[in-house]
Amino acid sequence: MDVKKLWEKYRPMALYLIFGALTTAVNIVSYTLLYQAAGVPNVPSNIIAWVLSVAVAFVTNKVWVFDSKSFAPSVALPELWKFAGCRVGTGLLDLAVMWVGVDLLHGPATAIKIASNVAVIVLNYVFSKWFIFQPRDPDS
Repeated sequence: MDVKKLWEKYRPMALYLIFGALTTAVNIVSYTLLYQAAGVPNVPSNIIAWVLSVAVAFVTNKVWVFDSKSFAPSVALPELWKFAGCRVGTGLLDLAVMWVGVDLLHGPATAIKIASNVAVIVLNYVFSKWFIFQPRDPDS
């Protein structure tokens, strides 16, 4: 098999996984530091971790994963609004999982956080690929 052809075929998904791992690391590490090391309550820790990881995800997804290089307001602002809206939805899902799993069921916080992130990553890829970062006509 030609490695170059494989890379071109699977490049967006491979980069999404690489940057998704970075985003997930930012989310989990910041949550863990806030919740376990700094003693910040679960829900605020989760919200702060979410905000930090969404900021990393927007830039990396826009520029490197989905090749949306324009930061012209007519391009970047609609992407940002759609991205933020979708991430709020998956962020609320994550928050609900963490609240139920940690606060109500008293499960292991880090393990539940990791499991929640798996579902969130899959949903975020689908939203980004099919709804947020659409290819544009170069003349538009």
